[in-house]
Amino acid sequence: MPRLIFKCPYIKGGEQNAARRENYVRYISTREGVELIHPENADSPATSKQEELLSNLLRDFPDSRKLFEYEDYREAPTRANTSELITRIIEDHVHRLTGAKEKYLEYIATRPRAEKLESHGLFTAGTNPLALSQVAEEISNHTGNVWLPIFSLRREDAARLGYDNAERWRELLSAFAPRLADAMKIPFSSFHWYAAFHNEGHHPHVHMVCCSAKPSEGFLTKEGIARIRSQLAGEIFRQELTAVYREQTHRRDELGTAARDVLEELIEQLQTGAGEDGRLGPMMEQLSEKLSHTTGKKQYGYLKAPLKKLVDEIVDELAKEPQVEKACGLWYELREEVLRTHRDNLPERIPLSQQKEFKQIKNMVIREAVRLGELSSLFCDKDEEKEEQDSPPDLEPQQDAPPDVSGPRMEWSAKYRRARRCLFGGDGQPLDFEQAFWLLQAEAEKGNALAMCDLGRMLTDGLGREHDAQAANEWYTRALASFHAVEREKPSRYTEYRIGKLYAAGLGCEQDYNEAVKWFTVSANGGYKYAQYSLAGLFYRGQGVEQNFQRALELYTVSAEQDFPYAAYELAKMYRDGVGCLRDEARSDRWFHCAFQGFCGLEKQSHDDRLQYRIGWMLLHGVGTEQDGAAAKAWFEKASHLGNPHAQYQLTRIAFSDPASSEEQIQRALGWLTKSAEGGNVYAQYDLGKLLLEGERIPKDMQMAVQWFSAAAEQNNQFAQYRLAKLLLDGEEVPKDTEKAIRLLTAAAEQNNQFAQYTLGKLYLLGKEVERDREAAVYWLTQSAEQGNEYAKYFLEHLDDWRKTAISQGVGRLLHQLGNLFRASSSPGPANTLRITDRKLLRKLREKKQAMGLKSGSHGNSDIRMESP
Repeated sequence: MPRLIFKCPYIKGGEQNAARRENYVRYISTREGVELIHPENADSPATSKQEELLSNLLRDFPDSRKLFEYEDYREAPTRANTSELITRIIEDHVHRLTGAKEKYLEYIATRPRAEKLESHGLFTAGTNPLALSQVAEEISNHTGNVWLPIFSLRREDAARLGYDNAERWRELLSAFAPRLADAMKIPFSSFHWYAAFHNEGHHPHVHMVCCSAKPSEGFLTKEGIARIRSQLAGEIFRQELTAVYREQTHRRDELGTAARDVLEELIEQLQTGAGEDGRLGPMMEQLSEKLSHTTGKKQYGYLKAPLKKLVDEIVDELAKEPQVEKACGLWYELREEVLRTHRDNLPERIPLSQQKEFKQIKNMVIREAVRLGELSSLFCDKDEEKEEQDSPPDLEPQQDAPPDVSGPRMEWSAKYRRARRCLFGGDGQPLDFEQAFWLLQAEAEKGNALAMCDLGRMLTDGLGREHDAQAANEWYTRALASFHAVEREKPSRYTEYRIGKLYAAGLGCEQDYNEAVKWFTVSANGGYKYAQYSLAGLFYRGQGVEQNFQRALELYTVSAEQDFPYAAYELAKMYRDGVGCLRDEARSDRWFHCAFQGFCGLEKQSHDDRLQYRIGWMLLHGVGTEQDGAAAKAWFEKASHLGNPHAQYQLTRIAFSDPASSEEQIQRALGWLTKSAEGGNVYAQYDLGKLLLEGERIPKDMQMAVQWFSAAAEQNNQFAQYRLAKLLLDGEEVPKDTEKAIRLLTAAAEQNNQFAQYTLGKLYLLGKEVERDREAAVYWLTQSAEQGNEYAKYFLEHLDDWRKTAISQGVGRLLHQLGNLFRASSSPGPANTLRITDRKLLRKLREKKQAMGLKSGSHGNSDIRMESP
């Protein structure tokens, strides 16, 4: 039998059996068979009149067999025990016997052994006295339901816990009233309640009368009754439950040790082969295989019934581990010990997979199965790779002043100046690519190397002309020859710098960083800031020289100190990242600001699209200036009209990333992206390939996706190489080509793409698609692991037994997580406070404290941890 008995009848009128009610009322009034019992007869057997009356009462009110008094009567059917039981049954059902709500209220307030706080025993929250007649009238005139909760304790529990007086019950019920109102679905602001404490000789109890100020409000379900019983029992027996919680702490520690023991044993068995016949490993592999072919969310609630069944079976198989089975048993014992405070019939023990307190373990099983599948897969790029450059591309500056020498082959003539104004705009001159081309062509035919280089650029970028790489290269070749001729006749820093630029970019010649370093060094030694900047870049990247960040920092510094914004920008990045120097945010910010101001100044002179793009990028990201997306977009649009592919790419990203973009804006952005890709922007090519592959914003087109991935891969874009290699290895949507895929993976891996490195290592380790090569596998897995790839680290540690170890570790993690769930569900609450986790309820409590007559902090922060129906 529970230690707290709770009943909650209610009055709604229209009762039958009026004659029987009258007899019961007569008994209440005369208390026949109760008051006349003398001490010497108390232990005598019950009289026949008592037995007859009791039989009728039990027939009409069978729930009375759950009373403590009935338990006493069954153990010893004496006159005293029989009288107590008869009195208690009638008292609990007096509302049905009298047919009047006010009579019930009067009875519980004034009957013998009702502990009186005033002239009667009725109380509510606060300290103001109640007028019995007024309360009786209120309840009598109430047209809605009136609930009559009754709480009963054993005498020994009430005395030990201090609930053997009316004042203690008033404190308890005043604090508990908001929860009572919530269970009855009555807003606390409308909730009215009154109570009386009956200090019976056998078992003290409390009668309550509850209703709402609004007759239409209030509804008490079975779940609500169970909640009231559970929560109030948790408060009354809180001190005793502290001991239970201490035992839970001890047992949960034992559980943690048990889980670790199971983990160690499983790992040992699987590594030695002793555990291969167990069911968990094959079941996890089966689930992993099925999930690899399942689309949608990999969560229990989204799986189809067969997969849910398999997950449940795995959970129940886990529960069969001896240590886990023992832990479950201990957990149930502790849970049932708490439930006994307010429940008679304990719930049946159910399988672990059906226990709601441990439903999280199902998704844990699914995660481990997915992880096992990822280890089995060749690819491990579930985390989106970083595809967008984190800074604008390195752009070579245009000269901001005429060369320091002049002659037929390198003349800054009036016609050449006019051609540049047509090309870049400025001084009131609108852009006119057609005119620029004819003017430059005329100058180039006269042997002007400067015009030759500008023609090569126009043909490369397709400015006013179709893109023509062959013709562009011819003009660059002629320009390089002219620069060499000028240098032979009269060496200059400017000419040396221009020759170095062509060798570095491979324009008009084979790309030759060694030659570039030679020419840049000659020019830089003469203090030429452009050459210093370009040479710094080669030292930074280790092109044509051994990589040397400190030397790069020195060269960028001397160039930046000559008010060269490109150098200032690179210098700011090095201080920001601590490359070749200690990190220095202040210096970084200063040089970024200098760079931004310098770019703006240069753009006013030349209107170069690359400068416009750089300014837009800095505004977009707030680098060296305040962030301003609208201004950035304006600069990108300027540069885009000049054919800048990077600006076109940025405009595309802005449109695609804005959820408010219209279909027209998307299509325009797609046009920019296509134009940027066609202009050779490797990032645009890659993004366009992705869009065509995924088929979400534009129709899917696998053939075109492969074409754009290939274009980006040919420009050595590691992400395009990796993505294309995946398609070629899978062979599902494009013809399988293992040889080409390996070449692409190797190219991406050599650029430190950790996913390509991992895939190559896995291929060589397993001998899939290629001949097994343990040495190559270790090399590539190590390269990937050094970049933080956890899968690569795992395979390096388990080269020969990765599958067995993966299963055993997965099961071990499940056991560990299951142990954490046991800990959480058995976690003790605070020993001395009732904590409310419902914030709305807590706020209501605080607002009503003064009205309830409670001191600050009294029952104000509450939560019952072991709430069960």
